[in-house]
Amino acid sequence: MTSLPIGCRVAVVRLRSLGDCVLTTPALEILKRARPDVRIAVVVEDRFRAVFERNPDIEILLRPSWRDLRAWAPEFCLNLHGGTASARLTAVSGARWRAGFAHYRWQRLYNVRIPRAQQVLGEERTVHTAEHLASAVFYLGVPRVEIPRAKLFAAGRSNARAYAVIHPVASQPDKTWRAAGFLAAARFLRESLELDPVFIAGPGEDLAAFRERRTVVGAPLGEIKSLLSGAAMFLGNDSGPAHMAAAFGLPVAVIFGASDPAIWHPWRAASVVIQSPTGIQSVTEQQVCDALQRMRVHA
Repeated sequence: MTSLPIGCRVAVVRLRSLGDCVLTTPALEILKRARPDVRIAVVVEDRFRAVFERNPDIEILLRPSWRDLRAWAPEFCLNLHGGTASARLTAVSGARWRAGFAHYRWQRLYNVRIPRAQQVLGEERTVHTAEHLASAVFYLGVPRVEIPRAKLFAAGRSNARAYAVIHPVASQPDKTWRAAGFLAAARFLRESLELDPVFIAGPGEDLAAFRERRTVVGAPLGEIKSLLSGAAMFLGNDSGPAHMAAAFGLPVAVIFGASDPAIWHPWRAASVVIQSPTGIQSVTEQQVCDALQRMRVHA
């Protein structure tokens, strides 16, 4: 990318999901810092568009439409998503250079094939998702630097009392801690740490078990960004909002189930990962409250 023409248009395809979108922002920052003249577009589904809004590294957000992408006329198209839809978009982008990881499906559609992150970084260990995504721009010629924290931008929010955000749902049962445990943690936050708990969930998710507390269900992602930006602490399952909280620099306590914390732990934030070798339901209330107590010093 260091040899791209001045003012080159670069389209980055990152259709979804929430955590992956958040963890794409360090790679974008690294690219923009090395080549401030480059004009970056991000191709993203509407429901995750707010992740990238207000980000000064990005010139434009594009819908996952081949017409919109071709109309923007990128010279370089980088697929950081990897699925069939993103491969097709990359292929029809009209870009002279079309890049994607070599282990992605449909690699024949790319004329620039990026090796695995371990090869780029010279590491044999499991790499974090932020490292994996940043390795793509390193391979493409951007000088190797320390990978920064993810970053989000939100409208300011004022609140009379300090509060903590709790995200008690997840995409799978083996990633979801029990409701009774989250309620116990909410009591601990209020009574011991003097933080009002606020439970959040996405559209169609059920927070009926937490109705005794303040709940925010199905709010626009921009509103969730604002809520998180003003919080003192975050507690939740391993899921997208945990990465949003880390991007805002909150102290984060995350309860892990089946996912690998080496790949998905909060990136460059004060954090505690809570996990049990026998599964997420074996995590105790005491473990979680102890983690919150440790995180309180960073709030």
